[in-house]
Amino acid sequence: MATPLYQSVVEAITNRVVSGELGPGAILPSEKDLGVELGVSQGTARKGLSLLESKGILQRRQGLGTFVATTTPESALFHFFRLRDEDGAQVQPHLLTEKIKKRNIRAAERAVLTSSGDKVYELVRVRAVAGKPVVRETIVFPVSLFPGLHERGELPNALYALFQRSYGIAVVGARERLKAAAANVADAAALDVPQGSPLLQVDRRAIDIMDRVVEVRSSRYVTDDLHYDISLR
Repeated sequence: MATPLYQSVVEAITNRVVSGELGPGAILPSEKDLGVELGVSQGTARKGLSLLESKGILQRRQGLGTFVATTTPESALFHFFRLRDEDGAQVQPHLLTEKIKKRNIRAAERAVLTSSGDKVYELVRVRAVAGKPVVRETIVFPVSLFPGLHERGELPNALYALFQRSYGIAVVGARERLKAAAANVADAAALDVPQGSPLLQVDRRAIDIMDRVVEVRSSRYVTDDLHYDISLR
């Protein structure tokens, strides 16, 4: 089956974003100019841009043009931190503790993560809402994609803005799986709950602009007063 023409637009723009030629916030040529440049019709250029917009790679601003999406701490929090209070309002988490270490990659991680090396960072965080610990996260990402990250000191609350700004890696999506879990010894100590207490476990694979899995994360939530909120369309 022949590759659709609009796919050439998608690949051309993606390559420019990945190479850094088009950085976060960069404005793209008009659909007409882009079509001329790439040798396709304006309609084909529009279709490619629309696909990239749907994937979160581009943003269209009425009257201004089309821009490379920029991941900010606020946008990352809105898209990827799903806890809501009883009224449905998003809650603002704050960091209580974090520990990061470099270690060997495990077989299960190697099967999922996009990595060219044998080392990963493991970041363990405890975050709170209104002073109460509500989530313990174990976040794993390849050293080969994020060299020197452990030397940065305290990391920001929302990692994905840092990934894009400092490493050119734009997280544009995630796959998550949810299940019930019982608090283990580490959970109980970190979240101030009895061992065996019911928790919500969310396992995530973060996907970047090149469809690479750049992070795996397992989060365990205390949801006594909170909800994990997802909207389906």
